[in-house]
Amino acid sequence: MRKPFIIKLRNGQSISLGERTNIVGVLNVTPDSFSDGGVAFEPERAIARALEMQSEGADIIEIGGESTRPGSVRLSASEELSRVLPVLRGLAARLNIPIAIDTYKSEVAKAAISEGASIINDVSALRFDPAIADVAREERAALVLMHMRGDPETMQKLAPSADIFAEIESDLGIAIGISQSRGVDLDQLVIDPGIGFGKTLDQNLAILNNLDRFESFDLPLMIGTSRKSFIGRLTGKTEGERIMGTAASVAAAIMRGAHIVRVHDVKEIVDVVRVTDALLIR
Repeated sequence: MRKPFIIKLRNGQSISLGERTNIVGVLNVTPDSFSDGGVAFEPERAIARALEMQSEGADIIEIGGESTRPGSVRLSASEELSRVLPVLRGLAARLNIPIAIDTYKSEVAKAAISEGASIINDVSALRFDPAIADVAREERAALVLMHMRGDPETMQKLAPSADIFAEIESDLGIAIGISQSRGVDLDQLVIDPGIGFGKTLDQNLAILNNLDRFESFDLPLMIGTSRKSFIGRLTGKTEGERIMGTAASVAAAIMRGAHIVRVHDVKEIVDVVRVTDALLIR
């Protein structure tokens, strides 16, 4: 059994983790994300997709306005906000589940929270903008710290890490320390080892197969494998054809200790999660 956690959100809300796996439905409001760029770029389509994912069983909707695919170039905060704010405003009174904002910019995080988000997913684990932690403290938002080697422009060009576990553990430890030094409580934090972000195929598989290595942090664990390139390398499938590969990786992650899984295909993965959770508690 996974250790239970309660993540505190703003306005007295909380998320209970451990008894069952929580599902984050990914909503990319971008024209160039690696797996679904442009699908929900228009606000009306994005709002409709978010509501659809809620009906399919998502526990959290995560909105992202900037692609972090390999080779992507950073956006200005104003451009990112122009993409996500109309969607947040359209969803604020219509969703019954928490909203996360996928950003590494404190300005974007703060504005998103003012429009209804209660979780920040920082793919840089505070390396790009440590003030994200200040926003989490001030707004009492949950904060996901994800490990990334380098940045989206360079991460797949870096030489492979000599010891990926040591690197992840060191970098996440630093991020947790920064968070606490800026007043973020541990019951606001979630960690993510960052599958695919500057890791080799073998490293991605090793991370998934050894998630217990991160239990020493005593924090809930989120895993995002959905449609990623390592699945394509193993199966030969394109992004839109990787549902079954994603399903296998999600089941493995849950069995290895993941509390939250981050996916594009909510309807299909809900069944995977329910069956795997049932096996886990038997």
